[in-house]
Amino acid sequence: MEELKLNTAELEEKAASLRAGRRVLLSGTVYTSRDAAHKRITELLDRGEPLPYDLKGAAIYYAGPTPARSGKPIGSCGPTTSGRMDPYTPRFLDLGLKCMIGKGKRSPEVIEAMKRNGAVYLCAIGGAGALAAQCIEKAEVIAFEDLGCESVKRLTLRDFPLIVAIDSTGDSIVR
Repeated sequence: MEELKLNTAELEEKAASLRAGRRVLLSGTVYTSRDAAHKRITELLDRGEPLPYDLKGAAIYYAGPTPARSGKPIGSCGPTTSGRMDPYTPRFLDLGLKCMIGKGKRSPEVIEAMKRNGAVYLCAIGGAGALAAQCIEKAEVIAFEDLGCESVKRLTLRDFPLIVAIDSTGDSIVR
């Protein structure tokens, strides 16, 4: 199967049509967010405060990039285990999140929320963070700088290689 070139700006329209097993080259804006940032975003939601980025149509990459070397936008940027974000994810999906990028299984609650909201889960290759960083053209800390590598960053991707692991119908290649 040939790789589909997809921009994150197209996720609202195309996420629900992506099928498990499809290879994707993703370009555009994604936000890094891991456990601690998810907790803080949830606290902001609970208090009715503004979020560091709009969840509607967004793509989140579960990663904690290392500091950039001289002349590079980012250091190693491999995926983290997605299941750690599962307690927060259904709420984010119900608020419009369209795409999650990580590695590993997702809970039945997350899969049901994906189906309900037409969202997709893409897997990145674990252990290849230095290679993944080559597809990141820009990285900017936008929230929770005190969390260091787990701060929320806005990344600009170019042809980031991914696989649709769980599609919006709940079909999965993750076992």
